[in-house]
Amino acid sequence: MTDPWSEVAETWAELWGGFAGPAQRKVAEVTGIGPGTRVLDIGCGSGEFLAYVHELGGQAAGVDSSPQMVALAKKRAPHAEVKVGDVDQPWTGGEFDVVTAFNVLQFVDDPVKTVDEFMGTQIALAGWAERATNDFNAIDDALSDEPGEDSEDSEFRKPGGFEAVLREAKLEVTASGIVEVVWEAPDDDTLIRGILLGEDEHNAPTVLAAAKPFQTADGGYRLVNHFRYAVAAR
Repeated sequence: MTDPWSEVAETWAELWGGFAGPAQRKVAEVTGIGPGTRVLDIGCGSGEFLAYVHELGGQAAGVDSSPQMVALAKKRAPHAEVKVGDVDQPWTGGEFDVVTAFNVLQFVDDPVKTVDEFMGTQIALAGWAERATNDFNAIDDALSDEPGEDSEDSEFRKPGGFEAVLREAKLEVTASGIVEVVWEAPDDDTLIRGILLGEDEHNAPTVLAAAKPFQTADGGYRLVNHFRYAVAAR
């Protein structure tokens, strides 16, 4: 069976691939990624962070459960070693200076066990902050069959959520914070493509109405969102 991420990989990479860039750059800064640093990015998607690690002089590796995402990552970051793999058992045969996971923990059954198995000297977790800090959630709520049903923030979105997981895994938290991440669409069509990713296109009017407060003078859209991050050392 084709995995859902492979089905939307091309569009996702085009419109969302660089979205987490500010958080990724902050994590790279905090963990000191530079020449010779061995980095494993878990859930690497289309490989933007792998390419950035290479720019910094690091040795990048990545793993993702989606074969098509891995194919895109290999093209974007040809110097990186990229594999198809399970996030719960991401890599065998070697340790890394830094292991990163952007928007990953919400997809695993046992976050503490998963983090405990990340073979890195430093572990960095990052993902969406609480809903109140994200413009995108106005659109998400509008598309929900039951508005407000998902209004309760998951543990990872809340302040201290990532830190709690790292500490439960017996790691020492060394840094944490929040980073602004902005998603922009130049026109209505791009907005709809980015939000719906080719599915439920009958919801296009709902998307446009919900995004109206974020429309810019030139007819595009600018949604201000935030990621939280936390870094720990073994």
